[in-house]
Amino acid sequence: MSGLLRLAATLAIVVAVATPVYAQAPAPAGHVKTVSGTAMIVRNNAPTPARPGDPIYATDTLRTSADGSLGVTLRDDTRVSLGPNSEVKVDRYVYSPGEGGLGMVLKFMHGVAVYVSGRMAKIAPDAVRLEAPSAIVGVRGTTVAIKVAD
Repeated sequence: MSGLLRLAATLAIVVAVATPVYAQAPAPAGHVKTVSGTAMIVRNNAPTPARPGDPIYATDTLRTSADGSLGVTLRDDTRVSLGPNSEVKVDRYVYSPGEGGLGMVLKFMHGVAVYVSGRMAKIAPDAVRLEAPSAIVGVRGTTVAIKVAD
């Protein structure tokens, strides 16, 4: 009997070590549509040059330099465009209308940006929030131009 227990314990250890953990990778919040000049995606404190088609995730920061502009389309068809010397953090993005999961928080740190609301603002306007250092904007299905001075 002890041999059977030993075999079962060994088998359990082998299965636990050999079985990969299938943590579901987060779905991208959207993707880069257009880039001009120098634009970066900052993910986990590591900036990488933005290119059309690159995925954007919740918690990413979008940043442009003096010669840069960047256009992003999120999964619900929200569009965000950044002008030169601008920075926006995608602080939260959940778009699962079938499961009732809706929420977006964009933090405009500095520079100029244009926000065009997508389906989320139409389905659940209270789920969308645009933040700037001195203001919070509630969205009700609209286009907003934002300028945050340093």
